[in-house]
Amino acid sequence: MPDALRRSGDDYADGFAALLPTGAAWPREPDAVLMLLVRGLAEEWARVDGRAADLLAREADPRATLELLSEWEAAFGLPDPCVAEPLTIEDRRASLTGKMTLEGGQSLAFFLQVAADLGYSISIREHAPFMFGVSRFGDTGKRWEIAPPEMRFVWTIKVGSPRLSWFRFGSGRFGVDHHLTIGLATDLECRIGQYAPAHTLVVFDYS
Repeated sequence: MPDALRRSGDDYADGFAALLPTGAAWPREPDAVLMLLVRGLAEEWARVDGRAADLLAREADPRATLELLSEWEAAFGLPDPCVAEPLTIEDRRASLTGKMTLEGGQSLAFFLQVAADLGYSISIREHAPFMFGVSRFGDTGKRWEIAPPEMRFVWTIKVGSPRLSWFRFGSGRFGVDHHLTIGLATDLECRIGQYAPAHTLVVFDYS
């Protein structure tokens, strides 16, 4: 930390000594009992000064905070309910700074990056109802669809590689375990739900 933020025990001792009365009863010799007492008391003030400097210089920086990390997290809605809580201090700091610097957005690139940050490769398809004068015949496979007007508020996220759990002899139980279980990207669904425009409906495709 910058030295300008901290005062040592000697600094406080000199300041206290300067406030004392003058005279034979108030000796200033370093080995005098009075000065030894002053320097002993000054060390405690130096400790308090150092703790204040820690709060000013370290704890005010979310990238370096330690003692106030929980307070920083509470202020920014962390830990994130969508993902597992980070275990290490560095992970928690990274999550905090990521939340603080997130600019947000509604573009496809933004949501693709959100998925990538969670470790998913996805594709996004936007839907729109076919409209005469705007749509083109034969182009229905790309975006336009025969659908009600509300279809324009729906978009589909196809998860590139869902987690597949197959039934295995020896460990699976007949009549209980499924032949195939498709693991849902619950963390991705939760995070997209947080950022998706409120008037839209997101459909997740695991096929």
